[in-house]
Amino acid sequence: MPARGEGWGRWRSVTPHRFRDRREAGRFLAVELAERGFRDPVVLGLPRGGVVVAAEVAAALHAPLDVVVVRKVGAPSQPELAIGAVGEGGVAVWNDDLVRALRLDPSSLDRLAAREAQRVDERVRRYRPARPGVEVAGHDVVVVDDGLATGATARAACQVVRARHPRRLVLAVPVAPPDTAAALAADVDQLVCPVRPEAFSAVGQWYDHFGQTSDDEVVSLLEAAPVHLVAVQGATLTAELVVPAGAAGLVVFVHGSGSSRRSPRNQAVAAALRERGLGTLLFDLLTPAEAVDRANVFDVSLLARRLVDVVRWAGTRHDAAGLPVGLFGASTGAAAALVAAPLLAGVAAVVSRGGRPDLAGEALAAVRQPVLLVVGGADRVVLDLNRAAAERLGGPVEVAVVPGAGHLFEEPGALEEVARLAGDFLVEHLRPR
Repeated sequence: MPARGEGWGRWRSVTPHRFRDRREAGRFLAVELAERGFRDPVVLGLPRGGVVVAAEVAAALHAPLDVVVVRKVGAPSQPELAIGAVGEGGVAVWNDDLVRALRLDPSSLDRLAAREAQRVDERVRRYRPARPGVEVAGHDVVVVDDGLATGATARAACQVVRARHPRRLVLAVPVAPPDTAAALAADVDQLVCPVRPEAFSAVGQWYDHFGQTSDDEVVSLLEAAPVHLVAVQGATLTAELVVPAGAAGLVVFVHGSGSSRRSPRNQAVAAALRERGLGTLLFDLLTPAEAVDRANVFDVSLLARRLVDVVRWAGTRHDAAGLPVGLFGASTGAAAALVAAPLLAGVAAVVSRGGRPDLAGEALAAVRQPVLLVVGGADRVVLDLNRAAAERLGGPVEVAVVPGAGHLFEEPGALEEVARLAGDFLVEHLRPR
């Protein structure tokens, strides 16, 4: 694949790309989407093949993955000829030119639509047996398919999503003929289609491997998606859950003031902990609107309540249920972790990185779990606050000083030392009892 740069557009228009499979197409599409500046994106794949592409896009955007279920309506005498599509919520879209050419009356269309609507309902129950669809209102929503031919199914999908009031609606496909792409662009806020070959006969023409995707594969992709939207206390928070096979425990990260689940320091420590056989959960304590108000950032009671609800949500997940939990807090997040720990029976240990445990106040005495306070040696004020808080904690506590490190542990090797200290402590205390 050519490098992005001056020749990118020329290569794309002159020599259309053939994709090895849907996963490669998804990674290719993700590159196109990564620079679009999405805010709280949600990725919706069109079953079945589009979900494979969408899973790669969602992973690259660190976005929740779900499906938008629609069904093609075939002509009575030619089932493979799409004359329209129906989707969730009773939306129906017709190709008016084909309907007129085939002389289909409204009653015939109603019968065809009703039959496919029943199949839509069956698929929704198959893909989401025990959960509602991901909330899309107010989010940037990216609808993904593995390619467009007539575009009828994608048009129906976009109309279904539009009715749920997204902030911005984007349709993203790896390949489509120019006329179909142009027609669909009018139905969405943005169309992303990097390959638009003039010589187009079918979507599968542009893939080396274009086999059928099964319902079981779709369900597996949805269940394995790491990013989720979690409803707590009237807010919808974004959470990123990764549980390696055979994980010994789950570490929940609680970010500090002015940060988010994308904190590069927490992400780096989380990756190191996963290498040691621990699952990780990183989530946004506040919605984007809430984070604008600095008072929320320092509302330790609010942050602790959010943490309690998110940990309980994780306990309902099949991949995390029953695992002993460790809390890893930074800055104000450390205070929230210490306030929440006594309220959660499954929490076995707490780690603070450059934290402000002093902000937990009287709650410190109620903490019975083992606590590790990691502080930079050059972060003198915070080090003093941690030592004072250690005297007030109600359970076993260790204060670990990383020599020469500042508050953000930006010095060479400092963050790696934090990950080592935290890993040793958590692996010891998260052993199943």
